[in-house]
Amino acid sequence: MRGLALVIAVVAIVGILWDAFETVVLPRRVSRRLRLIRLTLTPAWRFISSVFRRWPPGGRRENYLGYYGPLAVILLLAAWAVGLILGFALLLWGLGSPLVSADQPPTLATDIYLSGTTFFTLGLGDVGPRTWGSRAMVVAEAGIGFSFLALIISYLPVLYQSFSRREVRIALLDAWAGSPPTAAELVRRLAANDHKEAFDPFLDQWETWAAELLETHISYPILCFFRSQHDNQSWLAALTTVLDACALVMVGLDGVPPRRAALTFAMARHAVVDLSQVLYRAPRPPQTDRLPASNLGRVRTVLAEAHIPLREGQAADARLAELRRMYEPYVNSLSDLLLMPLPAWLPMPGTKDNWQKSAWK
Repeated sequence: MRGLALVIAVVAIVGILWDAFETVVLPRRVSRRLRLIRLTLTPAWRFISSVFRRWPPGGRRENYLGYYGPLAVILLLAAWAVGLILGFALLLWGLGSPLVSADQPPTLATDIYLSGTTFFTLGLGDVGPRTWGSRAMVVAEAGIGFSFLALIISYLPVLYQSFSRREVRIALLDAWAGSPPTAAELVRRLAANDHKEAFDPFLDQWETWAAELLETHISYPILCFFRSQHDNQSWLAALTTVLDACALVMVGLDGVPPRRAALTFAMARHAVVDLSQVLYRAPRPPQTDRLPASNLGRVRTVLAEAHIPLREGQAADARLAELRRMYEPYVNSLSDLLLMPLPAWLPMPGTKDNWQKSAWK
């Protein structure tokens, strides 16, 4: 029995250390499915999302779901710590509990106590190792515990810096595309006062943002679950709006070169596809058309009134449908998983931007 305990303890300790390395240190996507983060956070999200899926979007639902991301980080760190403490305790027990203790003889509870005080480097001294083998394990666990603390100190600031950089660009989108953002409003405001030259620098900035989103959220997938500051905003809605706007430009807007839009579209689509793979979400087309023919006609009317007409005809409609099929199944699947509603193509009448509203008005 003790021999089996030694094997289980070694496998658990090595597995947890490797999982922490892949999650925090390794800057690339991990394709292995059997991971502690999936065994702990995935069931927790399934339970939470099943409860809040019945609530209407926005308001209280967003407030409560906003707790999941930070709490998931704490839960993961706690799972690593508890797993390592129990692993080293089982290792000591497998060696016969060679400890100096007031208990005669030492029990498994004594092993867990020594492992916990060693891991958190408390050094109480009331229980100690008796053999050189157990002393070596205590030293190793103390070193791992100290490294674990350093890992947390370095991990959390990097995580929140990535979140902050993401949210800055989403906040800036408010005045450009409305709240919630829509593609037609974004294009209309970009073309306001005949400022068509604003398209290229705007799309260039969002190409960079999509690339940063791809890099940070592949390295730290838990960021996908972090909610934005406002109920009517999200990173998924912002990315979808940019894809929608790029699709309109690529179909053909009068006086707007499509090259920059094609580059931004490629980067944004790359982001949604890779994040779908990271979160193990197969693409799934929306159950209802996000842009039926009637709404497409309204989009054309809005853009024509802004003196930036959208190309018409069957070829243009077919091109737009083709571009939408390249990303809509992926953003729809992510929307269903994360409970982040996708944006419409047209703003609701009378909707004010976030910067135009306050709690007193």
